[in-house]
Amino acid sequence: MTTVDKNQSRLRRAKRTRIHIRQLGVARLSVHRTGQHIYAQVFSADGEKVVAAASTVQKSVREGLKGTKNKEAAAAVGRAVAQAALANGVDSVAFDRSGFRFHGRIKALADAAREAGLKF
Repeated sequence: MTTVDKNQSRLRRAKRTRIHIRQLGVARLSVHRTGQHIYAQVFSADGEKVVAAASTVQKSVREGLKGTKNKEAAAAVGRAVAQAALANGVDSVAFDRSGFRFHGRIKALADAAREAGLKF
């Protein structure tokens, strides 16, 4: 029996989701989280172009936050990426959580993006 580490399992889950989203043919809101930061990108329906991006690394998103590794920071990223996507004409996306569980910071980002006007 082989051992599979957590990251390999996460990437396997992410691959399955991305195949499904590609078949749908819609824009994709992809999220990546590390211990320190959270990143979000909106890809075009064909997957070739990044329409919008936001992360806690950006100073404009970080302003007024206590830290970069909490739910408030994730919500700020969600609002920022939603505003950027809407400004570029994308209002409906498929949520790609990159194999991460839908709770905590991932959920906070998704809820904030929905409240800011993205539909998914």
